[in-house]
Amino acid sequence: MQYRYIGRSGLRVSPICMGTMTFGTQCLNEKEAFAIMDKAYDAGVNFYDTAELYPVPPSGKLAGLTEEIVGRWLKTKPRESVIVASKVAGAANGWFVPPIRHGLTAMDSFHIERAVEGSLKRLGTDYIDLYQMHWPDSLVPIEESLKAFDRLVQSGKVRYVGTSNDTAYGTTKALMSSENKGYTRFESIQNNFSLLNRRFLDELSVVCEKEQISLLPYSPLGGGVLSGKYNQPNNKEGRFFSYFNATDKRQRLMADRFANDRALASVQKYLKIANDAGLHPVTMATAWSKQFSFVASTIIGATKTEQLDATLAAMDLVLSDEVLQACDAVHQEILYPMG
Repeated sequence: MQYRYIGRSGLRVSPICMGTMTFGTQCLNEKEAFAIMDKAYDAGVNFYDTAELYPVPPSGKLAGLTEEIVGRWLKTKPRESVIVASKVAGAANGWFVPPIRHGLTAMDSFHIERAVEGSLKRLGTDYIDLYQMHWPDSLVPIEESLKAFDRLVQSGKVRYVGTSNDTAYGTTKALMSSENKGYTRFESIQNNFSLLNRRFLDELSVVCEKEQISLLPYSPLGGGVLSGKYNQPNNKEGRFFSYFNATDKRQRLMADRFANDRALASVQKYLKIANDAGLHPVTMATAWSKQFSFVASTIIGATKTEQLDATLAAMDLVLSDEVLQACDAVHQEILYPMG
């Protein structure tokens, strides 16, 4: 396996990262969650991503449960053999109000320090390898956030920091601020990126290339849509968006963002490309998301161990130019709203 460095950091990670956001909701059995992480670990995956807000969909009652599950599993492995990433929830002035700290979250020093202490306790570790801003704060100056992150690095509680769900402007502003103030810089950005969402391939990919920041793509299957299960009307098993509240406008918009008619039409074409190439559609979609020079590791998810077979098959797979060109042709033919 060819491990990759995250940004300019010393973190050398597998090209596949095990995402854990389903542990506690879709994956209700902790024994199964352990089995999923064990299977990934045995396959060479050394990178595991979680967050104080997980599991998803977010719930004030369950927030933090995923980190507790990951923490108990972490005790079964040599700590230094696992790269652990977690996140501090974004601000209440963002796209939704996080159901933690009474909905008063902000990306200031108080909340960042409270969040990391909680994560360290739940994970049962004295350090986090990569600590990420779950999404930007539109009110608190980025210098305030970076100062708090820098203190965490200097104290040894965090090794490196990153951002997520950020923009080209926000990422560039953070880099400039870090350089000007002498603070620890963001080494990674965790954004949505898949065959159904290529927005990262504009200014953000340029920022990553020029500034040596690594993308950690999440949702490479578009919430499972690229597996083809949503193209089978009678197949209701394991549908990620069925866990979202249809009466919640923001959750409904998130579901509609991927599971819409135009997206499903393009998925039908991607399924044919995968079939013609002798690939599982999940394997093809996962491989596509990691086949860019600015990507360090693609974050996958699972609710059952058998689901890992297709995603892990993409670990060392390099898609042919023919397959890539066919996928690009679908993207050009069918455009879908990703706002």
